[in-house]
Amino acid sequence: MNHKMEIGTASKEKRNTHRVNMEPDLVIAGGGLAGTCCAITAAREGLKVCLVQDRPVLGGNASSEVRLWILGATSHMGNNNRWAREGGVIDEILVENLYRNPEGNPIILDTILLEKVTEENNITLLLNTCVHELEKKEGDQIDFIRAFCSQNSTEYVLRAPLYVDATGDGLLGFLAGAAFRMGAEIKEEFGELFAPDASYGELLGHSIYFYTKDVGRPVKYMAPSFAKKDITELPRFKTFNLREDGCRLWWVEYGGRSNTILASEEIKWELWRIVYGIWNHVKNSGEYDGVENLTLEWVGTVPGKRESRRFEGDYIMTQRDVVEQREHFDAVSFGGWALDLHPADGVYSQNPGCTQWHSKGVYQIPFRSMYSRNIKNLFLGGRLLSASHVAFGSTRVMATCAHNGQALGMAAKICREKSILPHEIIPKDHLSSLQDSLLATGHYIPNKPLGNERNVLSSAHLTVSSEYALKGLPFDGPWKPLEFSIGQLLPFEQIKIPAMNFRVRASQATVLEVELRKSSKAGNFTPDEVIAKQQVQLVAGEQCVTLDFDYENTTSQYLFVCLMANDVLEVKCSNSRLTGVLSISNKYNKSVATSSLQSPPENIGIDQFEFWVPERRPKGHNLAFELEVPLKPFGAINILPGVFRPTTKVNAWVASLNDANPTLQIAWKEKQSIKELKLFFDTDYDHPMESTLMGHPESEIPFCVKSYRILDKRGEILYQKEDNHQTVNTIRFDGLELDQLTIELDHPSKDVPAALFGLIAQ
Repeated sequence: MNHKMEIGTASKEKRNTHRVNMEPDLVIAGGGLAGTCCAITAAREGLKVCLVQDRPVLGGNASSEVRLWILGATSHMGNNNRWAREGGVIDEILVENLYRNPEGNPIILDTILLEKVTEENNITLLLNTCVHELEKKEGDQIDFIRAFCSQNSTEYVLRAPLYVDATGDGLLGFLAGAAFRMGAEIKEEFGELFAPDASYGELLGHSIYFYTKDVGRPVKYMAPSFAKKDITELPRFKTFNLREDGCRLWWVEYGGRSNTILASEEIKWELWRIVYGIWNHVKNSGEYDGVENLTLEWVGTVPGKRESRRFEGDYIMTQRDVVEQREHFDAVSFGGWALDLHPADGVYSQNPGCTQWHSKGVYQIPFRSMYSRNIKNLFLGGRLLSASHVAFGSTRVMATCAHNGQALGMAAKICREKSILPHEIIPKDHLSSLQDSLLATGHYIPNKPLGNERNVLSSAHLTVSSEYALKGLPFDGPWKPLEFSIGQLLPFEQIKIPAMNFRVRASQATVLEVELRKSSKAGNFTPDEVIAKQQVQLVAGEQCVTLDFDYENTTSQYLFVCLMANDVLEVKCSNSRLTGVLSISNKYNKSVATSSLQSPPENIGIDQFEFWVPERRPKGHNLAFELEVPLKPFGAINILPGVFRPTTKVNAWVASLNDANPTLQIAWKEKQSIKELKLFFDTDYDHPMESTLMGHPESEIPFCVKSYRILDKRGEILYQKEDNHQTVNTIRFDGLELDQLTIELDHPSKDVPAALFGLIAQ
């Protein structure tokens, strides 16, 4: 529509801005990953959602405005949390970003997030729009909010029965009068021995990143007058990574001694002073080689915030929830990042940039921590989670926040469907429905399988064309030095552990020490219990080693066959990759640890244990081996239990590599009406898929089935897919009535057999 001439006559009365009134089912304030994943989840469940974001793009700290990689429980593959990447919508986003953007360009990630939101017709997205005021009703609920968009001079009045505060600073909750905390609790309040003292400080600060670029010719740099003059006085000044993909200087941090909300602009200016001062020193001090052609391509204009307000729910998570991996009846999400606290003085501190202590595995996050205890229609999204300062050190990271946001989107759907408020979900017996609805999307809740009530497969008879038998892995890979102890992680059922053969190469006569280990807690992947040991005398040269531990395994669990470090030995590896099977080494990732042994000080409530971590592809080969008796944990029965990743067992049907046409046939005694079919594939939940900066050597996961077909009883194709790379595939049918269904999978490659974690039909 063409704009017509408009004349504003002189007026003695003030004018009001343009106003738009909206009444959606759910208003979400904050378009970071938590708000974005919440909005997508709720919209897909049929809710009308208004997503209000005060920035021009989505993603918060993950966006091109800040450029921090998305990470959560996988922790750069630097902890013992195997197959721990978050599921559901955030997994969908990370997998898509890997596929389109393995280089880690944050601009591309921006477009993926915008695409995911705008593809949902139930979402109204308001960018550049800031919530500034609200009204309450009955003293304990939000009635409506006011938000203003500076780009179109429009005020939005948004009235909804339910609200999510995912603003980071908790603006909505603060205005509404929700109970909150800001700063660190003393040790005695929750019995948190890791709680910081005043010298360390009570708040984590902000950070600003910068990028450099080689332009192929000399470039001079003149620093602005406000740049810090003597950057070498910073206690942690060190050399920098000047590669084009960006400087990973998360420790350029400041502001923890200030109010990280009210002083945010002052904090930003100090970070700018530091960043421009750093670059001036790098370019002009003469201390760095190879910087002549480098230019300062980008400096963040919005600081990445870590901490401000935390709001109180009906449960406050604490250090012990994380370290002890406490079970919660109302678990709807999980975390796994370290308890990661930073000194409040940031870059000016004499302390290390962070203090990270890991738990032995992932931990549950309860629903009671996700809504305000006193504002009855307010959900707590993102880092607003009800947690102590110490627990917040783990729950604050983006992938965890995004996973929590999905739980809120599904909870909002149940609240609207049942006409209840968030705190009523548990007492009115809707918790199981919430958990199952989440799990059915690929969301993950530790130790909580999907119920079969809505899955018509529970009454079906399943037949498969083959099941993978693990007789070993071929001796066709590289030799790997035993400079670190290497463990082969294998899934065992209730059997006597069979004898196994490995191939080693010794530069001189020596003794190979081998240990069979397990985790003390079911579902963990910290090999902290030694079951058996064996020593093998070796001569110089290449030779076969036979191990027989004479151990009777009594439960389904992963065991670790550990070849202990020996400087004169190499072990033969395999090129084969297999769902639910990998190798690990007793070393550490310097991004998240300083030693292969976590050795915390006494009396801080943290466990001591070893890190056993995998290597990223194209490395990370399995050890080559032969088994006296094959393992058979890959049967079709794994499709039904409703766990869509390896836990205490593989949880996947894996077809034999010799099977030219892997086929799953589903038959019922009576015809079924099927409207939707979901297939859950293996996109390697062990891969962190960091979204920016780091880059990845692959765009598709080698385990993922790329092509498959769904056929009816007569063999006619009902659906086929030729270019899949996603974890969860949802196929919708229009009134399909049948008593038999066949699914044909194609192997991902000659070295990787086809695998399927699960099926849901409803």
